[in-house]
Amino acid sequence: MTFMSKYVIRPAAGGVKFDLRAANGQVIATSEIYATGAACRKGIESVRKCAPAAGLEDQTEDGFKRLSNPKFELYVDKAGQYRFRLKARNGKIIAASEGYTTKAGCENGIESVRANAAESEITEE
Repeated sequence: MTFMSKYVIRPAAGGVKFDLRAANGQVIATSEIYATGAACRKGIESVRKCAPAAGLEDQTEDGFKRLSNPKFELYVDKAGQYRFRLKARNGKIIAASEGYTTKAGCENGIESVRANAAESEITEE
């Protein structure tokens, strides 16, 4: 059986959250904490709709152009790692990445979310 990308809904302190896992099992994006499973599933639907069409706002470049939502924001965190966050049409962050040591790695993560968001199945832990 081939491992496909999937959303994994799991318990978290104060509620539930989801991880979007690539076909290799690595987490490529994670959500905020939702109060209920139903709210978490709505968050997944928002990622499914927004990720494929979201533009890329590269905040690591001087004088970067601000884009309208939905968009991926690529930035460098306080520890010097590259990260991205996906914002919905309403400007709310609906998914975020872990830290990457290289910009190229972060860009690959964004492309993986774009490629996998719409078709990934949903499972629960």
